[in-house]
Amino acid sequence: MVFSHGLGGTKNAYSHLLGSLASHGVVVIAPEHRDGSAPLSCIHEKRGSASRLVEYRSISHRQSPEVEKARDEQLRIRLWEIGLVHEALLKIDRGEPLTNLLSDASADASDHLAMFASSLDVHTAGSISWAGHSFGAASIVQFVKSVFYHKAQSAAVSSHQRLFDPSTSSQVAHQITPSSAVYLLDLWCLPLLSEHTQWLRDLPLPSYSAEGPGGRNVTAILSEAFFKWEKNLIELKRTISENPSLDTPLNKSHPAPYVFYPVSSAHLSQSDFGILFPWLTKRVLKAQDPARTLRLNTRAILEVMRRNGIEVANTSSVDMEQATSDGHIPQGQLGQDLSILKGDGSVPGWIALDLATSSKHVDEAANERTSENADPMDAVVQGEVTKSLSG
Repeated sequence: MVFSHGLGGTKNAYSHLLGSLASHGVVVIAPEHRDGSAPLSCIHEKRGSASRLVEYRSISHRQSPEVEKARDEQLRIRLWEIGLVHEALLKIDRGEPLTNLLSDASADASDHLAMFASSLDVHTAGSISWAGHSFGAASIVQFVKSVFYHKAQSAAVSSHQRLFDPSTSSQVAHQITPSSAVYLLDLWCLPLLSEHTQWLRDLPLPSYSAEGPGGRNVTAILSEAFFKWEKNLIELKRTISENPSLDTPLNKSHPAPYVFYPVSSAHLSQSDFGILFPWLTKRVLKAQDPARTLRLNTRAILEVMRRNGIEVANTSSVDMEQATSDGHIPQGQLGQDLSILKGDGSVPGWIALDLATSSKHVDEAANERTSENADPMDAVVQGEVTKSLSG
């Protein structure tokens, strides 16, 4: 799995979620983007060039031509970097040495990578999963669609700008297929709304092609904050539907995607923020039990993988909250997580949505759960809290 971080995030900001996936046998690569979305990143010295810092770029969260241009520039960098990650994975699996390791890395760094030689399933078409949070989720959508439709982009309207344009013979063009799974945590749709990429935005994810499984390998997990953000919710449902060009997203020809949200969760609940700052998460962001939110996310991702034929370890009875009649949860037991994708209320606080869900669900949730009157855009602005705390 390749995972792209969100605004104010870093390669280390999702260690709980990604470490949990890794503990079940998923090899996860979490790059740190150098597009100005991380609090501070460093481009290290290489081939005689001096190292330099890449500072955070403060760009408005409100849509405008200037913002669209700036976000397109960031996406261009992000997609290029994701492509480089894919190239590095192929080299690692082939046992080829990487020449751009940190100069201050330990002497056995190459040995650590060497253990993955001939062990990664990265050459089989569609074998790599693609995931991201917030801006990272938007980056993943743009990446897989840019690659999958790279041939068609030559016939796109003249106003379309290619943010990533792999060659037909490239390995990444071979990798992205209708079976490529995507996992989108709090997909932030504004970066996808640029008028310069509308042609691509109106095309469906690869899984909705004629030979694809439809929504069976598309998973969107929202926080409650993003669920209540009606404008973004509408755009999200369009993005993960079989025909994003329609104003009313429906899936008539393909299975629907998996869409969930855990109640009392904030945008930053998808990252390590809630684990590291539980008091602040509860008092300021009004989020509860961040550790459970991340466990629910992990359970859903793993179960979708299982149902798509990806071999991962079973989930523990503790994580599945399988208590006996006396309230005791047996330790050490493993099993397939059948309840997490049912959406029937069997998992408390785990709400399933569908593409036909109307805005009344947003109203119901707002009336039932909170009296907050904050602008929903604050759900994205919260991402900059990470920057301020680390600055």
